[in-house]
Amino acid sequence: MRAGEKAQARDLRTTLAWVSEGTALCRKVLAGLDETSYDAPSTLPGWTRKHLVAHLAGNAEALGNLVHWARTGEPTPMYASSGQRNADIEGGARLPGARLTVWFEESAQTLTDAMAALTAEQWRAEVVTAQGRTVPASEIPWLRAREVLVHAVDLDGGVRFADLPAEFRAELRVDILAKRGGTAVPTVHGTPSEVTAYLAGRPYEGVTTPDGTPAEPLPPWL
Repeated sequence: MRAGEKAQARDLRTTLAWVSEGTALCRKVLAGLDETSYDAPSTLPGWTRKHLVAHLAGNAEALGNLVHWARTGEPTPMYASSGQRNADIEGGARLPGARLTVWFEESAQTLTDAMAALTAEQWRAEVVTAQGRTVPASEIPWLRAREVLVHAVDLDGGVRFADLPAEFRAELRVDILAKRGGTAVPTVHGTPSEVTAYLAGRPYEGVTTPDGTPAEPLPPWL
C-alpha cells in the first residue's frame, strides 16, 4: 500500500448498496446482544456498544437533515452543535438495549426512504457536512456507508474488515489517506483487509513497513 493508491470510481448505486450491506451487518450483530453484552465495551476506546449504536442512530438522523436540505433547498445542518451531538450519544448510551435497537432500525429505514425519494437533480444539490465540507448530496450514501460498515466491525460481534466489500475497502483506504495526509502515513505491507484496519486505527495483524518492522498503530479514524 502506498500513499498514492488510487480509488476506483464509486457511483450512487454502489454507495447505496454499501449502506444496505453495512446496515445488515450491524443488524446481525445487534440481534445477538442481550442487555449485558450491549453494555460491554466496543473496540473504540471509551465507548460501549450502546455508545456506538446511539452514534449510528444519531448519524442516520443527522444525514437525514442533509437529505432534507437537498430536497427542499432549506439549509439544515447535521447537528445543532458538536456538544449536542456528544450529549445525544451519552444519553442514548443510557437507554435499554432493546430501545437502542429500535432507534437504530427506525432511523436507518427513515434515511433509506428519504434517500430513495430524491430526484436526480436533488442528488446534485450542495450540502455542508458536519466538518464544514460542501459536497453534492450524492456523497451522503458514502458518508453513511463508512459509518455502518466500519462500525459493524467496531461492535466486536464477529464482523471483521475482511468481511467488508473489497471495493469499499479500496475506497476507504484512499479516503483515509486523504484525510490523514498521505505523507503522514508510512508505506506499509499487508493484506488489503489488514492494511485497511491499520489505516483506520483499528486492531490489525501482519502489517509491516518495507523493512519488515511491525507498523506502529495509528489513532482511531471515524
